[in-house]
Amino acid sequence: MGKLDGRVAFITGAGRGQGRSHAIRFAREGADIIAIDTTRKVDSVPYRLSDADDLAETVRAVEATGRRIVARDADVRDFPALDAAVREGVDAFGRLDIVVANAGISSPAPTLEMSEQTWQDMIDINLTGVWKSLKAAVPHVISSGRGGAVVITSSLAAMHANENTAHYSASKAGLVMLMKVMAKELAPQDIRVNTVHPTTVATEMILNDATYHLFRPDLEHPDRADFEEAARTLNRLPVAALEPEDITDTVLHLVSDDAKFVTGTAQLIDAGGAL
Repeated sequence: MGKLDGRVAFITGAGRGQGRSHAIRFAREGADIIAIDTTRKVDSVPYRLSDADDLAETVRAVEATGRRIVARDADVRDFPALDAAVREGVDAFGRLDIVVANAGISSPAPTLEMSEQTWQDMIDINLTGVWKSLKAAVPHVISSGRGGAVVITSSLAAMHANENTAHYSASKAGLVMLMKVMAKELAPQDIRVNTVHPTTVATEMILNDATYHLFRPDLEHPDRADFEEAARTLNRLPVAALEPEDITDTVLHLVSDDAKFVTGTAQLIDAGGAL
């Protein structure tokens, strides 16, 4: 028996990284998946975003487990697209039990020098996009009458300040109070809401030149090894970056019956980075 047998999960940002990891693990635990990501470009983001091939690979990997998946190109800034994708998945699978609002971006920049568009893209995707994702999905969990679980991907940056991340940190901190308010609102329906707060995770959002420069401004052309040298000084445990699967372990726990009385909490997965 899998931890999620018979359940259906909606996951945003599922084309790669943490979102893909969650989708595959949930499927292995018995869940069917509704997945979205977008091929829409964001000019303020300094690394390659997900594309159609990435989402197709998530579909392949989920179907290889024997579970079903409905995957659609939908931008979290586009509520009608989110709403349509969720409705299509619920029509196909008959229910929705789990929502993981995972999609997000990074675009390091000095606070007073970043463009208005850089700030706005961050808030629109990392904060407002999460609200839109929950607005599209959670009513289906409520209507099922079975209870359920919501997990929002925040960050260690919501609790620990670093230079050049004001917009990112503000968006991720905002998710904490969004989570707490929704945890109170949804408790009567037996729906639990929590955030997870990873330290650096080895995905394309982190493994790129912009992040390398953020961590090593002392070098003209820092590479991954230079980044890892600096990242190890932030984490208390001897690790430079976690793997997506490390985050999935905690997310799976939170959406499963193992955490049936855990709600309104901010779960650190930070290798001691907040200490």
